Amino acid sequence: MASVDQILAGKYPGKAHARRVAQMLKEKHGDAGMIYLEAQRTRMIEDSDEAMHFRQRRPFFYLTGCNEPDAAVVYDVKKDQLTLFIAPIDPESVIWSGLPLSPEQAKALYDVDAVQYTNEVNSTLASIASAQEGKTVAFAIDQQVSEGINFAGFAQTNLSVLKDVIGDARVVKDAYEIALLRKANDISTLGHIACMKAAGKASNEREVEAEFIKTCIAHGAREMSYHPIFAAGENGATLHYVKNDDSFFYAATTSDPSLQGQRKGSLLIDAGGEYQTYCADITRVVPLAGRFPEEARQIYEIVLEMQTQCIAMLKEGVLWDDVHALAHRVAIKGLLKLGILQGDEEEIFQKRVSVAFFPHGLGHYLGMDTHDTGGNPNYNDEDKMFRFLRTRGKLPAGSVITVEPGIYFCRFIIDPVLESPEIGKYINTEVLERYWRVGGVRIEDNVHVTKDGPDNLTSAPKAIAEVESLAQ
Repeated sequence: MASVDQILAGKYPGKAHARRVAQMLKEKHGDAGMIYLEAQRTRMIEDSDEAMHFRQRRPFFYLTGCNEPDAAVVYDVKKDQLTLFIAPIDPESVIWSGLPLSPEQAKALYDVDAVQYTNEVNSTLASIASAQEGKTVAFAIDQQVSEGINFAGFAQTNLSVLKDVIGDARVVKDAYEIALLRKANDISTLGHIACMKAAGKASNEREVEAEFIKTCIAHGAREMSYHPIFAAGENGATLHYVKNDDSFFYAATTSDPSLQGQRKGSLLIDAGGEYQTYCADITRVVPLAGRFPEEARQIYEIVLEMQTQCIAMLKEGVLWDDVHALAHRVAIKGLLKLGILQGDEEEIFQKRVSVAFFPHGLGHYLGMDTHDTGGNPNYNDEDKMFRFLRTRGKLPAGSVITVEPGIYFCRFIIDPVLESPEIGKYINTEVLERYWRVGGVRIEDNVHVTKDGPDNLTSAPKAIAEVESLAQ
């Protein structure tokens, strides 16, 4: 079996992706004559002569593997001809930025049939339209076509469906894409290990964030998949906490004098590096004083059991809604055992009491976007247990999905439940009082779904003994 590095030594399979997209267009929307996509344009910061941070358009990358700005690609479906167009040389920019890629260099790098300059796009489009006698459809993406691009000669120009078709195509990954995701996970795992080792000596969230970013950059992941989360103590109850600048020590103004000047219990780290546009999305929790406080350990054990059972359930065709429901059932059992919940287990599930402690979805597709395409969520679902589930339906083989159960103690969410005569009775407030300082515990892995079962791409430590050992 080829290693990750052996697979990635080849070219990104843009041509295969183009064929896949064209076939899906034919199946869903009839004949397709041509596909046109543009790279992200160079954009200047307002009131500045500096360019904005560049992030390649994902549909364009999917058909080319090219991470250059101001480029374009044309796929002549009838001739099975994929042509990349790169920006011509601007002599005035060479002194500042050096020579750009030549067509010959680009042809050697990318899985395309030909490379031309962007000033040749319109003549190429006209040639395709003429050869197809104006009887086929040109597909492009609305608001991603530059002024001056001319689709005259085609029977129709469709700007409404291509983006969604490419999004659906991206759900099932090929071996090269799985290798990219595994590489992103391997690098991000090194980052999480560095954070676990640093957390016990650091005094502020930002210090540990710096360790993660430094490690990822050093190993080839220069970009972050998303703004990372480094949430100490009760900050972990905020799902998308982004401040990352709080102290690891309780302030002198804390309501409990016995905690003043003490280290907080744990640090929730949700962070992933991006490797050649493909994302990792990993969450771990690390004790800030070498060992988890008792309450944090108890919640961690429940969340780890939620994740273990859910991952074991994954294989081709499994209904993701069912996996999400299983996570809630495991959480309910655990919270009942601790005494935080009280009453009949099935009643608690049916009345959705556990949503107060696990308010988000179990996970989402992962690929070039952290919350990747094709999930078909239903944010208008009247069932609050499933309303924020980013992926719905059966999982196909070849998809990659995050499995990220969590239990949180957020007053903003739990207090309204406590005030409800119907469901507040299922929560023991006296026991709950001991757990507010836990904040939140989330454990997240990235799992490749196969025909026979799960292929976990994430190897970052998560067993309590191993995490505590690294933290010490």
